[in-house]
Amino acid sequence: MLDDTDRRILRHLQADPAQPMTQLALAVGVPLATCYKRLDRMQAQGVLRGQHLTIDWAALGYTVEVSLRITLDKTDPRAFDAFLAAAREVPEVTEIQTFLGRVDVRLAVIARSMTHYQRIYRERILGLPHIADIEALMHVATIKNQQTVPL
Repeated sequence: MLDDTDRRILRHLQADPAQPMTQLALAVGVPLATCYKRLDRMQAQGVLRGQHLTIDWAALGYTVEVSLRITLDKTDPRAFDAFLAAAREVPEVTEIQTFLGRVDVRLAVIARSMTHYQRIYRERILGLPHIADIEALMHVATIKNQQTVPL
């Protein structure tokens, strides 16, 4: 379980994950060695699973974002696994999520232009196995993209 000191460490890490360890220990009010030990323990417990960078796809020229909601033809018991394996191979697919309900899978797809997206859709997405239905949702704006949790 996490105690108040662990939660303070996590709150400060969420606010500034790149801060130096000495600054984190000072902000939390614990010795540097204690801060390291607690981070190591939380990592061993699976609370912390590494560090991530966020890439701004638009800054790299990928200005089109589409969310594809896909329903699979589940008459083949291997449909899910075959679809997911093939979808992982599409370089422009940045995220794959699975669901319970009418929609089975959501793919996040990026492209440099609408022409590029159409090519990806026709040549790569439509070739994925076991698709019964696809609904495309064009990304317009991100209103909230919160990567932190209340601690």
